[in-house]
Amino acid sequence: MNDTRQLTLPITGMTCANCVATVERNLKKLDGVQSAVVNLSSERATVDFDTSKLGLGDVIARVNRAGYGVATGEADLVIKRLSDDNDARRLEKALAKLEGVLEAQVTFTTEKARVKYVPTIITQAELRRAVSSAGFEAVELGGHAEDAEAAAREHEINEQRRLLTIGLIFTVPLFLLSMGKDFGLLPSFFYTGNAMEGMLEAQPWFGWLMLALALPVQFYVGWQYYVGAFKAIRNKSANMDVLIVMGSSAAFFYSLPITFGLLMGHVYYETAAVIITLIKLGKFLEARAKGRTSEAIKKLMGLRAKTARVIRDGVEAEVSIDDVRVGDIVLVKPGEKIPVDGVVVEGRSAIDESMLTGESLPVEKKPGDAVIGATLNKLGMLKFEATKVGKETALAQIVKLVEDAQGSKAPIQKMADQVSAVFVPIVIGIALTTFAGWYFFGPSLPINSDIDNFTRALIYMVAVLVIACPCAMGLATPTAIMVGTGKGAEVGILFRNSEALERAGRVSVVVLDKTGTITKGQPAVTDIVVTDKWKADELLRLAASVEKGSEHPLGESIWAEATTRGLKLVEPAGFKAEAGHGVQAEVDGRSVIVGNVRMFEARGIQLKGLESEVSRLQSEAKTAMLVAIDNEAAGIIAVADTIKDSSKDAIADLHKMGLKVAMITGDNQKTADAIAKQVGVDQVLAEVLPEGKSSEVKRLQVGMLERSNLKTFKPENVVAMVGDGVNDAPALAQADVGLAIGTGTDVAMAAAPVTLMSGDLRGVARAIHLSRRTLSTIKQNLFWAFIYNVILIPAAALGYLNPMLAAGAMAFSSVFVVTNSLRLRSVKI
Repeated sequence: MNDTRQLTLPITGMTCANCVATVERNLKKLDGVQSAVVNLSSERATVDFDTSKLGLGDVIARVNRAGYGVATGEADLVIKRLSDDNDARRLEKALAKLEGVLEAQVTFTTEKARVKYVPTIITQAELRRAVSSAGFEAVELGGHAEDAEAAAREHEINEQRRLLTIGLIFTVPLFLLSMGKDFGLLPSFFYTGNAMEGMLEAQPWFGWLMLALALPVQFYVGWQYYVGAFKAIRNKSANMDVLIVMGSSAAFFYSLPITFGLLMGHVYYETAAVIITLIKLGKFLEARAKGRTSEAIKKLMGLRAKTARVIRDGVEAEVSIDDVRVGDIVLVKPGEKIPVDGVVVEGRSAIDESMLTGESLPVEKKPGDAVIGATLNKLGMLKFEATKVGKETALAQIVKLVEDAQGSKAPIQKMADQVSAVFVPIVIGIALTTFAGWYFFGPSLPINSDIDNFTRALIYMVAVLVIACPCAMGLATPTAIMVGTGKGAEVGILFRNSEALERAGRVSVVVLDKTGTITKGQPAVTDIVVTDKWKADELLRLAASVEKGSEHPLGESIWAEATTRGLKLVEPAGFKAEAGHGVQAEVDGRSVIVGNVRMFEARGIQLKGLESEVSRLQSEAKTAMLVAIDNEAAGIIAVADTIKDSSKDAIADLHKMGLKVAMITGDNQKTADAIAKQVGVDQVLAEVLPEGKSSEVKRLQVGMLERSNLKTFKPENVVAMVGDGVNDAPALAQADVGLAIGTGTDVAMAAAPVTLMSGDLRGVARAIHLSRRTLSTIKQNLFWAFIYNVILIPAAALGYLNPMLAAGAMAFSSVFVVTNSLRLRSVKI
């Protein structure tokens, strides 16, 4: 059986959508790679591969061969307890075996280890734990662990800034000299000839001066474009670097023979230099803006506490959060952050969980309650047992979820990818056609023109080459996705992938599960109706004894009521549960059934006049649980679930957005209608068994509801399902968009593409609103990217654009796209 693994690699050196396509294509060529998705905005590659055929080294080597790099980090650790050189070799081997470690070197004499690693696969904390597992102790050099990936990005921004500065130092004087010469604004020593006779000519050395200023820009500042173009051509593709190199080189190399005196004419060194410097300016601004698109992730990671106060062997000690182990007792004082996930064992307090759930009110905590790492302890002192540490904590899982969503591709991006794949070859074709058209068929130049046919055709060809911008198309979708998913995470809305973020904006129908979603999911006993044979407490005792084995919220409410009344319960024998119907067991030698009308009808049990009571209770929005003892109806226990305070407002918000709202429940029609009337839903899907929920969602999707008591929605609905329980998981998976209430079960959260961290139903409207705004931003970006190229490439081909203006427009087109995406950060949801 194949062992499939997924790797996320931070890729360096990508500049446009063609780079993304090149890296993806090269990774997919590897035998054993099942899928490869590369994201330009997050600059990451996610690869699924068969470990029996490939290793991490093979994947990295392929990325390098394609002409790109993988960001790596270096950890310098001081190692204690090394007794001899054999220990050093043993530790070196243990470190080298770790996934994500590229090189490991341990020196006994200096007692140091240097480890080169991929930061998206393994962290320095995990390296130190591996050292401890091998029987040694690691002390990190230089304080806090370095964020190697962030350091690589920062280095790239600093490198772009340095090259831009050098480019400006040479380009500004070069441009001023060129313009000054053309307009006769330079001092007289720059010229030969008689100014009075209008016979000014530049000094012979003037061309050499311009060449000296242009050379560093062309071959130092612009060298990475030459390298990128070479690698692209070697990989049988063409990217933005190819266009820049062709455009700037045409202007530069055309000027050389004129400078050498081999040809007569005007030099265009300033054009080549300005093209490279303006594009470098655009890349620098773009890199800085792209860094801001991932600020939400940085904020989430910054929520983590740095240290924890643990009690080990009766001694209180402050340790690094990375050294907290499962089972440790952790002490948290008022005003401090909860360092890791755990369960309270002593103390009471209120915890501010707003940073993760978006819920503003503090949550009361007492012994037995769960606490989440990175939340804030407001009032009392707490002792809790650590249950999840490191990558297992809720915060780490949220960060991973957001990173995965940001790295995934939205369906809307496919069109941009298809265009980008052929964009550069088409532009080169247009540029060559432009040159040929102007050279052979262009209108005659004036007799006193200072350029000839060839020069004019060359200038217009250069303008076409540098105006074309595949970058804007490549960044249009991923930058908006990054900001949108990050914004969602800040307010407690987690999108599992970008497809969910896109699709949520197209939702037309929202289906809400009743229990735990519209209602609090904490039902309580309200009425007990008995026949002449039985007393209320005895009926409740027998029913509660059966429900001891049940995990259903209604059953738990019966058990809780009996416990509150101090009734003595016994262990049931032969417990059986029928999903959607009820439970049955033997108690004190009696056969006891607790279930709904359907269960009684299936067993042929007569209700003995209880029908009217059932109808009355159902009309009051209560769930009537029938109780039969020895196959005879004995009474009714009515249970009601209170509606969440936010449910009515949440459904009103959905209506304001033009959405239809349906409620789905296993309750009978009367009870469901009563609740629906209170909250204002449009449709009620009642008496739906757990296994039937996904079928109802499917019928809504295709517009084929045939239930006579329901009005149908329009055909081909985009349906969102909102739920919180295990039995909601199939329906969440069936819906176009599944939203799990974060206070629900892990199964529901795993099945849903969207998770609402708080139990507030208003999060559904927020999620859809955020999706709509993100989708709108993507469309704006794509429109700009396409219309820019559609209008300006023909304009350049027709001679309306100077190459320097073209370079400026090209440089700022991608900056516009990223900046437009960043506007999402200020959206109020």
